[in-house]
Amino acid sequence: MEPNTAAARDESRQPSPRDLEVLSRQLGRPVRDVVEIPARCVCGNPLVAATAPRLGNGTPFPTTFYLTHPVITSAVSRLEAAGVMNVMNEQLAGDDVLAAAYRSAHNAYLKARSDIGERSGIGPVPEIDGISAGGMPTRVKCLHVLVGHSLAAGPGVNPLGDQAISAISEWWTADTCYCEGAWDTTGEAPSRDLSRHGPQGLPDIVGRPAPVRKTSGAAEAGQ
Repeated sequence: MEPNTAAARDESRQPSPRDLEVLSRQLGRPVRDVVEIPARCVCGNPLVAATAPRLGNGTPFPTTFYLTHPVITSAVSRLEAAGVMNVMNEQLAGDDVLAAAYRSAHNAYLKARSDIGERSGIGPVPEIDGISAGGMPTRVKCLHVLVGHSLAAGPGVNPLGDQAISAISEWWTADTCYCEGAWDTTGEAPSRDLSRHGPQGLPDIVGRPAPVRKTSGAAEAGQ
């Protein structure tokens, strides 16, 4: 029974053409280099995308787990705007047990990325050895990354990601589908970047900062 269970789990991780279309609609841009879907809504839609540790253009990419569902990303953005990351950094500084668990989450992230690289045929990416994402192992710099990791790995792996998931329960819980109306399902999927946000917690290793996107008003003013 166990091999069948493992096979079913592996099959559910493989992104289908429909998954990739849904991801593009969720993010407002064409998705690239997505190799697995490590977390899904109860309805089957992606919640998190796993990106190859080396992109198709050769760029090393340490942010493996990318939170995609608009309801969750918006809810996590509320936490960030409320200063939750500062609170978590204070917790890390004052709680040795939490700090140790967070370091373990960092190691788990590195192991998961290595496994994904192996499964996807990418192999080792030495440029990002020891580099995880989201500020791990000592700081919190991006809650979206930590929540994506927690959803992908399951509870008990990333303590601060788990904490953030509990904190957004007013807006999202794992046992309910929030997909209806959460993204545009009409017309063709995006063929160019229409998203408003840059990469989640992307370290300097990729050689470029997260882009700053103008609002339509700012764009008109600059014309």
